[in-house]
Amino acid sequence: MKTPPDLQAQLEALPSLSRVELLERFDKEYGRPAPPRLSNKILALAVAYRMQEKVFGGLKPEIRRFLLSEKPIAMPTKAAPGTILIREWQGREHTVMVFPDGVEYGGERYRSLTDVAYRITGQKRSGPAFFGLKKP
Repeated sequence: MKTPPDLQAQLEALPSLSRVELLERFDKEYGRPAPPRLSNKILALAVAYRMQEKVFGGLKPEIRRFLLSEKPIAMPTKAAPGTILIREWQGREHTVMVFPDGVEYGGERYRSLTDVAYRITGQKRSGPAFFGLKKP
């Protein structure tokens, strides 16, 4: 699913907004003030998520239940095409986009998450476990 150009432009502009502008955008998107002490980066991510949610829809019900539950439920073990996985490793954030025929990391296509996990860590390990899709 392609992002509409007007939404894409708005998303690209978010990182350059001032704190006051981000707080105003948060209030506009969520209908309430932002929680105190959120960084500008988190505010921008929250606003971006809500903007995309309005266009593409929200979380699948089972993911929403998992996030809101007090006791854990089963996490999905596969990432659907279009999913973006983010993993922090040694102080650096690594982002992977899932496609039907593989994944993209750092502007390059890979056959699997395991290949990306090896590229990031230099060690052979389970890609799905590294990205939190299953227990290591």
